[in-house]
Amino acid sequence: MKKFEFDRKKAEENLIKFRRDLHQIPEIGFDLEKTVKYVCSVLDEYGISYEKIVEGSAVVALIDSGSPGKTVGLRGDMDALPIKEETDLPFKSENGNMHACGHDCHTAILLTTGIVLNENKDKWSGKVKLLFQPSEEKDGGAKPMIDAGCLNEPKVDFILGQHVGVLSGEIEIGQMGFVPGPMMASLDEFTIDFIGQGGHGAYPHDTIDPIPMAASAVLALQAFMSRRVNALDSAVFTIGQIHGGSQYNIVPNKVTINGTVRCLNESVRKLIAEGCERICKSTAESYGGKAEINYKFGYPALINDTELTKKLIDLSKEAFGEESVKRMEKASMGSEDFAYFAKEAPACFPFLNTSKECDGVIYPNHNPKFMVDEDILIKGVDYFVTAVGNLS
Repeated sequence: MKKFEFDRKKAEENLIKFRRDLHQIPEIGFDLEKTVKYVCSVLDEYGISYEKIVEGSAVVALIDSGSPGKTVGLRGDMDALPIKEETDLPFKSENGNMHACGHDCHTAILLTTGIVLNENKDKWSGKVKLLFQPSEEKDGGAKPMIDAGCLNEPKVDFILGQHVGVLSGEIEIGQMGFVPGPMMASLDEFTIDFIGQGGHGAYPHDTIDPIPMAASAVLALQAFMSRRVNALDSAVFTIGQIHGGSQYNIVPNKVTINGTVRCLNESVRKLIAEGCERICKSTAESYGGKAEINYKFGYPALINDTELTKKLIDLSKEAFGEESVKRMEKASMGSEDFAYFAKEAPACFPFLNTSKECDGVIYPNHNPKFMVDEDILIKGVDYFVTAVGNLS
């Protein structure tokens, strides 16, 4: 392995400053005016060329080492969540939003990595694209960036990302966890309307009651998951909402259920979607009603390239210690739209456990008291620069 030496003190100072500045201006989805302005101001300060795409909500920067080699994509998402922050940080957000998933850290790591690579062009070859992405949490900014050509001219040979926070019980605080192959699940959403004919609760025989219709379908769907999906295939079918009725003595016209499906395997994903539609329609018809189904296929499963990931596990162990790297046994059933990037080029997306207590408790990502240990974040920079220095 080629050791990539850089001014760590300066990098850590930049990293923490960027993270704290960004933490105070959390924005949602594609509406990232202040965040994009901040990212561009840092790139301008350090002389790194860039362009804004996706109507100005995404930034793509390019660094050329001046030596022939591969083009590496490095991705950091920039958006926050509509959560009111409940930490006591002196740089906490006051605008009603919060970087409760660590995307401020991802952006800061990417900015810091860009500066390190730009100032040490003699230590690596090829080109690096810094991909500052909007809307990972909401509508998915990765695909619009891909459609806008962010991975072309020059074409990206492989792409890397990472995620901070509390995402797996397998990795200890300060460790980076890798899974060769499926790393995170696909994300699908469904809404099903069970439609009957309402009426007086005293005369249910004069109605077509959608409540037992929906209840029967819910139970049938759970049985389907246990009987038709192979027990060795990871899949989750969760109904998060049931809505129906307005008063105790009225049979409603309609009951709506809403939920999510998570899979690591595309064939299982299709099996569940088809089974869901078939079961709901046939159950509704058996009660004399009907079911209207809106099944939305969202992010695909995030699949790490096996060979690339194995190389990065070995390189990371050499770069920042064997005890700091873990080859995880289990994938996560959470989802990430980095999966779209991973479908376009060989990819690797590990987790970095940056857990820190708030009021004596370690809170998970998406919690209003979510905290990160800033001293661990430099490992995210180490991961990126080590990969570029040895694989480009």
